[in-house]
Amino acid sequence: MTPHPPGPTADRPLKLERIARLLDERGADRILLTQPENLAWLLDGARTSVPLGGPPVFSATVHRDGEVVVTAPANEADRLAAEEVSGAAIRVVDWFADLTTPGVLRDTDVVEELRAARASLLPIERERYAALGRDAAGAMTAVLREARPETTERQLAAALAAAVIAAGAEPAVLLVAGAERGGVQHPLPTDAPLGGRAMAVLTARRHGLNASLSRWVSFRDPEPDAQRAIREVEADVFAATRPGRPLQDVLADIRAAYARHGFGEDGWLRHHQGGPAGYLGRDPKVAPGAAGAVHAGQAFAWNPWAPGAKVEDTVVADDGGIEVLTVDPGWPTTDVRGLARPVDLDLS
Repeated sequence: MTPHPPGPTADRPLKLERIARLLDERGADRILLTQPENLAWLLDGARTSVPLGGPPVFSATVHRDGEVVVTAPANEADRLAAEEVSGAAIRVVDWFADLTTPGVLRDTDVVEELRAARASLLPIERERYAALGRDAAGAMTAVLREARPETTERQLAAALAAAVIAAGAEPAVLLVAGAERGGVQHPLPTDAPLGGRAMAVLTARRHGLNASLSRWVSFRDPEPDAQRAIREVEADVFAATRPGRPLQDVLADIRAAYARHGFGEDGWLRHHQGGPAGYLGRDPKVAPGAAGAVHAGQAFAWNPWAPGAKVEDTVVADDGGIEVLTVDPGWPTTDVRGLARPVDLDLS
């Protein structure tokens, strides 16, 4: 049976209101969306590409009155109408035709404004994100419980990919570091065995939303002191991630946290620290000069890192504090300033 896309969610009118305000501020009557994060956001999580991580195969023009017109090539239009896009007219063009419209305000002209429009999660988005977080964390637990020291990094990554796809999501990031590669910031899987202690990193995408988490499993090597210290860095980061604070102030607190917990003044320079999340894995990575502030109800994926130590989950920053989305009750945790945080899964 061919799946049919559900109708527009209750979030869609609120998104269109945000776009209308942007158009008013820019004095424009319509905007052309071409970027995957904007298309997936507006169209309720539609899958925008054919190759995983590839460019969108359609565009969408949003008019001030809320009309949405999707432009799609002839070889994609029927599938999009049947399976991905609802609540929009579809304009069909030749498969080789340009999907853009000259002389129209484009999403690439208003990157920061649209990033702000996407920032605060709406009710359906938040429900979907929480469900994705649970599924991603559950997949991680199930796969790592079956891992052994002789399992290779590639084998573990393949099992994670299968679990994520079985959950109706897509693996956007799959990293694995065995005992010999714990000092690699982005450990793309190799044929090396996991050895005494290993880390797995996953970003799962569903309904356009990205849920990221990192977990460690110990077979022989105990959790190092650095892992406990990096959780304290993360606790400082969570405390700094308060609605209304400029991202630059949050980054300043991150820098200080590394020094405070024994990683040196330059500890924060050894790896990117993550940042806001949602329809991109990082939206954006917070770096010196990054614009914007923390929004209430905004998702974040911070990833404090040191050689052999990392902690990462996808969370939401609310006025009342941090809610962790990537949670599986089967994973062991410890209390860090009132929040349950993951420790090594001990399979020794």
